[in-house]
Amino acid sequence: MTSINTNVGAMIALQNLNATSAQLQQTQNIISTGLKVGSAKDDGATWAIAQNQRATASSLDAVKDSLNRASSVTDVALAAGSQISDLLTQMQAKALSASDASLDTASRAALNTDFISLRNQINQVAANATFNGINLIKSGATDITALANSAGTAVQTVNAQDLSVGGGNVTISATGTIGTVTQASAMIATVQTSINKVSAALAKLGTASKSLGSTMTFVGKLQDTITAGVGNLVDADLAKESATLQSLQTKQQLGVQALSIANQAPQAVLSLFR
Repeated sequence: MTSINTNVGAMIALQNLNATSAQLQQTQNIISTGLKVGSAKDDGATWAIAQNQRATASSLDAVKDSLNRASSVTDVALAAGSQISDLLTQMQAKALSASDASLDTASRAALNTDFISLRNQINQVAANATFNGINLIKSGATDITALANSAGTAVQTVNAQDLSVGGGNVTISATGTIGTVTQASAMIATVQTSINKVSAALAKLGTASKSLGSTMTFVGKLQDTITAGVGNLVDADLAKESATLQSLQTKQQLGVQALSIANQAPQAVLSLFR
């Protein structure tokens, strides 16, 4: 039926043109954002999964910060501990020299002065081994913990090692001297014990530092993997979308032409009345 009131062809052409325009708009949004799932209305389930994984990846940044702080604190403690070990080595040499019974009084006094100075330096080094307000080797030092997962349910602990004079590792008393042959002879063994204990304490700190580094590496890889996984879920294939855009643009142009042709159909009715 030929009618000027109802143009079925134009309605169909308009419907197809509107559908093409909607698809074209969607493709343009994908290309401009680089995301095939940019919001919950695109794909609610996929968007929710991606958001949860983004939250996990973001939380891992806090884990890395915590591990970095703990690692820095431990490294400072290790550096100071190495210095203390060197001071103890020098003290042992002073004590050994002072144990020589043939040494004159003035020389022994000079050695004792050096020994006391080295002894006092140990406390200074231990007290100054602070990073971000945390000291692992001073007297009364406490352990430090670092986050180890994004949920905050796992931590890594670095145990404090008291390297102050008179502490659990440096067994030299705060008033220890080598002013006499007897004191010097006894001090040799005391200093050697301290050297052994400080070496063991530093080994523990070194192991903890290595463990923190390993965890940091794992967390970094895990974060990269999660980020890549989110990309697999929501990132657009721009090569494919580019081809789709070209196709839709052509389809839109054809739709406009089809609508134009359909709109001309009622004009044919005029020829019937000539």
